[in-house]
Amino acid sequence: MNSLITYYILGINVITFIIYGIDKLKAKKGKWRTPEACLLGLAVIGGSIGAYLGIKVWHHKTLHKKFKYGIPAIIILQIVCICLVWFRY
Repeated sequence: MNSLITYYILGINVITFIIYGIDKLKAKKGKWRTPEACLLGLAVIGGSIGAYLGIKVWHHKTLHKKFKYGIPAIIILQIVCICLVWFRY
């Protein structure tokens, strides 16, 4: 079970990182963009580290407060939840 969770977390973070990069490329080319709700949603479902790295590496959404403060807040909340579950059981 733990390996399944590990693969999920790794996979969702890689996917999130790639999607942030694709969205940045589309932004440069003036093409259709990935909705912000989708980008934030990927962070919420486990891709927060990938989102954070996507922001830093691709320099994407760096001026948007939702991303500048929201992604780190999501990471902190996820760490707190993991700690609560980890130390409870």
